[in-house]
Amino acid sequence: MSHTMDKPTENPEEDTVSLKSNGRTPTNGDAKEALGIMKTFRNSIRRAAEKSPLKGSKVTAKGDESGLKPPPSPSLSSGSPASSPLKNIGGIFQKKEEDEAEGSSQKSKGLPRSKTDPNMTRFGDSLLQRGESIRRSLKLGKKSKDKNCNRELVTVSEGSVEEKEVDKVEEEVVVVEEEIEEAYTLPEIPHTPLSVMQINKLIEMEVLEEAHLNLLALRREFQQEQERCGDDSPMELAKKEKDLSLLYGDLRNKINTIVRDSNSLPSRNKALLVPVARIIQEEERRAEEPGGLSGSWMESWREAVGEGVKVKVESVHLEKKEQNASWLAVHLGRLGKAIVEDLEKVKKELRWSYPPSFKVFSTYVKSYHRVVGQHLKKLERQVTELKDLFALLDWIVNRYKSERIMGSPSLQPDMEDESTDLQLEDDLLRQLKDKYCCRVKEDTSASLDRVTELENKEVWTDGQTPERDDEDLPKSHIDMDIWTNIKGTVVNSRRIDAELEQKVTSSCLQELKQFPKRFEAEFRSHCSARRPQPLWTEYQITYINSFTALQGHMEGYRDACPDEVEAFRKEVKWLIVRLSQDLEDEFKEDVKPFLRRMMTRKWLTSDDDFKQLLLRTDLLSQHCSRMRPPQVQEFASRLHHHVAKEYVGQLMKSNYSCKNRKHEKAAGKIREQWGELRDLFVEMRSTNEWLHPVGDDLSDIITQTNKTTIKEHLQPIVEHYPDFSKKHLVAVLYFRGLLRGREHQLILQRLSELKKKLGDGGGDRSRVLFGDMQVTVNTDCLSNLPFSCLSCLLPDS
Repeated sequence: MSHTMDKPTENPEEDTVSLKSNGRTPTNGDAKEALGIMKTFRNSIRRAAEKSPLKGSKVTAKGDESGLKPPPSPSLSSGSPASSPLKNIGGIFQKKEEDEAEGSSQKSKGLPRSKTDPNMTRFGDSLLQRGESIRRSLKLGKKSKDKNCNRELVTVSEGSVEEKEVDKVEEEVVVVEEEIEEAYTLPEIPHTPLSVMQINKLIEMEVLEEAHLNLLALRREFQQEQERCGDDSPMELAKKEKDLSLLYGDLRNKINTIVRDSNSLPSRNKALLVPVARIIQEEERRAEEPGGLSGSWMESWREAVGEGVKVKVESVHLEKKEQNASWLAVHLGRLGKAIVEDLEKVKKELRWSYPPSFKVFSTYVKSYHRVVGQHLKKLERQVTELKDLFALLDWIVNRYKSERIMGSPSLQPDMEDESTDLQLEDDLLRQLKDKYCCRVKEDTSASLDRVTELENKEVWTDGQTPERDDEDLPKSHIDMDIWTNIKGTVVNSRRIDAELEQKVTSSCLQELKQFPKRFEAEFRSHCSARRPQPLWTEYQITYINSFTALQGHMEGYRDACPDEVEAFRKEVKWLIVRLSQDLEDEFKEDVKPFLRRMMTRKWLTSDDDFKQLLLRTDLLSQHCSRMRPPQVQEFASRLHHHVAKEYVGQLMKSNYSCKNRKHEKAAGKIREQWGELRDLFVEMRSTNEWLHPVGDDLSDIITQTNKTTIKEHLQPIVEHYPDFSKKHLVAVLYFRGLLRGREHQLILQRLSELKKKLGDGGGDRSRVLFGDMQVTVNTDCLSNLPFSCLSCLLPDS
């Protein structure tokens, strides 16, 4: 038989490479592409030889197109896409080379047999067979129906990657990514397995197909011996069972390592995944047969995938919080990016190395759900600040399932049937929400304290006059500072969910409820000792306005937290009452000496005291005009009532009695002064209009020259003020100068008749004026009256 000999090379281990091009001259691009394929193929052969336990031996295989080649080595999927460790090359070759291999095996030179270990020869032959198998398995994907896509591998000879180049290339290799088929044909299992040491070496070198076939052969021997021995198990059988267990354990560990690292080292481990998948399939099929490894191989594969995902997640850089204030947000951003990139690799690369039943993409997605959930649990222990708690909650609830990560367009449509929810441990989400609410309360309390500190530093300490707003009203920033802070916190929590929003709102309002009293205590402590009166008054009015505005802002949360809003409203109300009461008390104390001298001889001849009363009331009116509704009306109304009661009350003290027709002058003065006070309180927006007539009603009684006509002017005051009684009328008549006599008795009798006729309206305490006045009975004028007359002057029973 004639042979076509290749040109010899300097290296005896190298073969010669030549490719026929069917009469066509390849282009430069074709040559470069084929060169890359040949280099990859050469590296595969070289690695197999270098990993061989017989590394020192030389393997040579010469021949031509019609020459003999070594017989093919057993392979899990010889001739199928699953068997190729170079699957990603995607080359499509014709069957011709396999046909040529039928006759060439007779001329192939094998390894010299060892005199001491016949298995070593078989092992060397096995490596040669594996090399041939690798050559034959370069056909990847399904055969193209297009005849122009046919490729023909003629002769393969290995040379140095650095020194050799391919001279001729048939055509460009087309890269096709297709999922490998579910079904496969198991190659023939060796009749005699390699030794335990050799199989172990194959596993170490990741020659997994050969290792597994020999393991199956060893397992078959074990099963046959077990059947022969029955219940009587000799030591040799027990040793073989132990060897099987150890070898299978090593194989599973090696497979798990490859799977774990497959996405981190895709270029190294990707080609190994095809035999890994077939081994797992075969072992799952043989799970019930004796001699195998306990536990599911498929489940072990899923665990290995999870371990790889865990390595990927833990490799994402995490800075220390002391080094970067945004440590968590940055880490979560990097984590999301790493997840998407990893799943993109799974989708584009790894999934094609497995049969459909493995559901590779789905397995990786589920692993990320679980592993990321565990990772977040660890992060939760380190998170203490509100911004970090929010970042973690927002990432879990919103970002993880958004288009940034699991909803990424690059992962579609594979994610359409997948869940996007994390698998969180130990009710982590509820714990995070509770922790978030507790932190909200702490931060709200601290921010309220800072508001008080800032007010003391910028206003109280330096005695700064409060700023004015567009309406010329004194203002403080405390209400806007507090409202803005709380609103921001509530709005952020709304981005998580409605439940958290309600809890956060409640937490904020619970802390805010304590603020009015704390603020008041600090205010009094810092300002009461050194307060200048006008400035102190402005501060009080400013804070009345500020807390009124703050309470109005909080009303917006009444639907969500009605009890908390109502509790805060009551606290604000009592703060405003106390601040207003301070203003009232100061005013009352200020005008007390001037009011005390009303309805006296000096008053009748001088207007000085009334002018001072009017001046101080007008000054307070100016301050009151800077209060916001409804506080200004309530405050003015209380002052109006106080001034009216004290002014009229001087008549009840019987300090002065008008004689010699001075009562007409006194009545005119009362009418005039009361008109000025009335106009002033109207300007202050007092709501006590019912007090307006009292000055005119009393003036009408006092001004009457004819005593008998006084009876005719009693009805208005009785109608306007049902609490006007006999003792009050006696005091008014005393001021009028009518001390005794028959007309005096008739006037009192007429009052009784009117009160009986009109009824007693003293039930409305909001309109009590005379009932709260102290009446002083002048005993000098009563000393000459009979006892029967005295009874008429005593207070009503």
